[in-house]
Amino acid sequence: MKFLKWNQLAHVGEQALGQALGHVNVLAGRVMEGTLRLGVTGLRRSGKTVFVTSLIDNLIRGGRLPFMDVIAANRFLAARLRAGPDRTSPRFSYEKYLAALTASPPHWPAATTGVSQLRLALRFLPTSPLRRSIQPMATLNLDVIDYPGEWLMDLPMLNQSYRDWSTHTLELTEHQPRRQLGARWLHWLSTVTPDLRPDESLAREGAALYTDYLHACRRSQSNLSLVQPGRFIEPGELAGTPLLTFCPLPPGNGEPRAHSLWGLMNERFEAYKSMVVRRFFVEHFARLDRQIVLVDVLGMLNAGPAALYDMRMALTACLEAFHHGRGGWLSRLTGHQIDRVLFAATKADHVAASQHTNMRNLLDMLVSEARNAIRFEGATVDTLALAAVKCTETVTTEHQGRKLACIQGTPLGRQRATVLFPGSIPDGPDLFPENVSQPYRFLDFEPPAGVGRDGRGLPNIRLDQALNFLLGDHLA
Repeated sequence: MKFLKWNQLAHVGEQALGQALGHVNVLAGRVMEGTLRLGVTGLRRSGKTVFVTSLIDNLIRGGRLPFMDVIAANRFLAARLRAGPDRTSPRFSYEKYLAALTASPPHWPAATTGVSQLRLALRFLPTSPLRRSIQPMATLNLDVIDYPGEWLMDLPMLNQSYRDWSTHTLELTEHQPRRQLGARWLHWLSTVTPDLRPDESLAREGAALYTDYLHACRRSQSNLSLVQPGRFIEPGELAGTPLLTFCPLPPGNGEPRAHSLWGLMNERFEAYKSMVVRRFFVEHFARLDRQIVLVDVLGMLNAGPAALYDMRMALTACLEAFHHGRGGWLSRLTGHQIDRVLFAATKADHVAASQHTNMRNLLDMLVSEARNAIRFEGATVDTLALAAVKCTETVTTEHQGRKLACIQGTPLGRQRATVLFPGSIPDGPDLFPENVSQPYRFLDFEPPAGVGRDGRGLPNIRLDQALNFLLGDHLA
């Protein structure tokens, strides 16, 4: 029998020890690698695609996020795109959207119409001495899930019966502009009764007229936000299926017969809840840890008081979906909890910097009642005014002997930058004076030429503060 020499034994021992320590480091690295799922949604024209693109670009480049704690403390090392864990959801096309914003000339990317996601690995130095003794570096896998705001509007339907939903939807049409926008569908409703036989052609006719009404709400000058069901607007693969072939009916007196038009509509309403809304809830929403909801408050001010009132109802409906505390019905379904929700007023660069506080205060007022209910249940809710891509600069000009805070940028559809006074946002509840027909005319702007080409990330306003609220505690 041959025996190994002492130096050979020592070498083998060193190799074994090195492999063991390597395995320990790998295991420690896995312990120090967490995952956070961030949901990004928004009401109409709020800029979801641009927000997600700017978020990813600024984290990858580590540039224009000076007030994000992990960056301010010089603990942020790098970020890298990774393959996402969900193989069934489309990937967020970050590269395509960034190319649109940085093209010559730049242009806004097309809006997304379905769910998509992307994983970003964030490498940082932990603050805890204990964590740093285990592993000097830590990694947070940030899964960003982008989905239409209409899908969020559908979640309260899970807690409604067909009768409740019909009653609420028809109550909305008692007021303008919905009454006018839904005139053809409302006329059709006057020609039917819930006890009619369950005729398929009749159901399709009512659903088509109701869908036309929802599209009119979306594209009208009133800029309405509360649109249900969301898949009637963006049907995707469900187009033409019975799942989208129903509409609200007036309940009438007593309980309608089961074998009736009412029974058919009720059956499809429940199927929509089960196969579309609940499926989205289970596969995506119920797995979220944090959520940001983007809101175009300036567009609502342009549209007038009806749009602002409708937005308030939509935001209240949104907040109902976040009742994840001990008494919340969504929490009872899964036991999961979204513990932080940020509502962000977008396009803050479309007004002077001095107006940002009033912009946030307005959004805060719109969500105040429902926000307090969620805080009571233990979740943290906050509001913020931001711009995912900054398109203007605040400048001071003199007009008739008075200094005005103006903005300089290129209005949408124009070729040259100009200086203009965008108007102001009142600091208080009196938003629409009776003697002024259209008090607000806030403009949209083109992306600035050469944006993002300096390699520092897309210029923004308070994106760092938003990320600090949503991610900061996981990067400590």
